[in-house]
Amino acid sequence: MPAAGVSRSGGRSILRTPHVAPLLAGTLVGRLPAAMAPIAVLLAAWADHAPTALGAVLAALYALAGAVGQPLLGRVVDRSALAAVALPAAAVSGGAFTALAVVDCTAQPITAAVLAVVAGLSTPPLESGLRAMWSRLVDPSRHHKVFALDSASQEVVFVAGPLLATAVCLLASPAWALIACAVAGFAGTLAVAARAPARVRSAARAVHWLGPLRSTGLLVLLAASVFFGVTLGSFTVMALSYAERHHQGWLAGVLPAALSLGSLVGGAAWARLKRPWPPGRALPVIGGAYAAAFAVLLLPAPPWLMITASVLPGLFLAPWLACAFLACDHLAPRGTATEAAAWLIAAIGLGQAVGTAVAGQLSAAGHTATAFVPLLGAAAAAAVLAFGRTRLRIPN
Repeated sequence: MPAAGVSRSGGRSILRTPHVAPLLAGTLVGRLPAAMAPIAVLLAAWADHAPTALGAVLAALYALAGAVGQPLLGRVVDRSALAAVALPAAAVSGGAFTALAVVDCTAQPITAAVLAVVAGLSTPPLESGLRAMWSRLVDPSRHHKVFALDSASQEVVFVAGPLLATAVCLLASPAWALIACAVAGFAGTLAVAARAPARVRSAARAVHWLGPLRSTGLLVLLAASVFFGVTLGSFTVMALSYAERHHQGWLAGVLPAALSLGSLVGGAAWARLKRPWPPGRALPVIGGAYAAAFAVLLLPAPPWLMITASVLPGLFLAPWLACAFLACDHLAPRGTATEAAAWLIAAIGLGQAVGTAVAGQLSAAGHTATAFVPLLGAAAAAAVLAFGRTRLRIPN
């Protein structure tokens, strides 16, 4: 399991491995836009007096474009080098964010939509690229530890991202939050590209045209990941709907941050388990608990209680991701590691886009309607994994 036996000393020793800490830090900074952009785009549309549904569509287009772009860029990385692909992508994505900052979403919705698509489509493949590099940088006997460290540390992005976007929006403007997305994305990518492992070119090899998608087990995992992504995309809209209902804009960033804080705690707890279940067994169980935790959010509650309740599903988020990415690593055919991880990220991104769009259309019906979407998404993910468990065939 990715979380097996990751002690504090084990985590420190992995970070002392050459290149690991700088690559991890650069990737976390470079991925901040993924957590900042949905909030920044929603609040930018809101500042332009656009309806919540339009903001949700723009955020969904950003996520959907990212879901399309990541596997394509991942395949190119598998045939070249991460730095050669990520730097140009970061420049294009940053330019789109900057242009989006000066566009009036209400007056120019088509232009805003195109820019959101470009920003998402050109998202640098840092996450999938880093996970593919672990096999080269870390001894095979310690792969489970580095996956646990990776999965836990990425929650910093989803805690800091919404809070940073909300803070910039409140202290400056949503336009500056979008510019911050551009700056963070390029700075983090530049830090990663400066490291030697990111510039190592992959060995040329013949690859099946389907790439990692010829693995049936991976297809089951991807299907579940789409529904898992629905929970994340719809939760952002649910948070905004709840913030509007209580006339407290800061809740739009605090509720997603509370979810991610719970994930950070859950990931740390999962990492300390001495005998965790194999991923094929753990994923549907964790998914069921994840869905049950979302049911609590259907209850009417004051802001302080809703913030507390948002932590609950987060407790199962990082364990789900840690199991999913380790399963993906085992299920990917040889030579397709970056693309396989990118497909998993894309599946989650696709689900986020669907969840954001659906919840946005339901936002007019109130908080309860939007809160049903993440619950249904989590339940569907658990069901897919339960029925397709035998196809995963993941080694213990």
